[in-house]
Amino acid sequence: MLDTYAPALIFVAIGIGIGVLFGYLNTVLGPKRDIEHKLDPYESGMPSEIRQGFRFGISFYLIAMLFLLFDIEVLFLYPIAVQLRAFGTFALVETIVFVALLLVAFIYVWRRGALTWK
Repeated sequence: MLDTYAPALIFVAIGIGIGVLFGYLNTVLGPKRDIEHKLDPYESGMPSEIRQGFRFGISFYLIAMLFLLFDIEVLFLYPIAVQLRAFGTFALVETIVFVALLLVAFIYVWRRGALTWK
């Protein structure tokens, strides 16, 4: 059994070894100067003007969680849509119940105002 996994284990070991080697060579051969400009926060090609104590509003996190929820819905629905005939009527009924529950949750969140950006 080990014979079948040996090439994959060797490949992983070589990858880890090369990563460790390059990291070590970077610390040994790389420059050791701290420039104040390098320590400034920088994101997406623009200097960051966000203070260290800045906090995002809760609506940002609500939108992100709702996006993940409906994104995961697509992940669950795609295999059923591809193989619906193989799964049969039971899968169709369960899918309809699943989508109905998500629709109820979506309407609830919409009515509560979580989708309006403030």
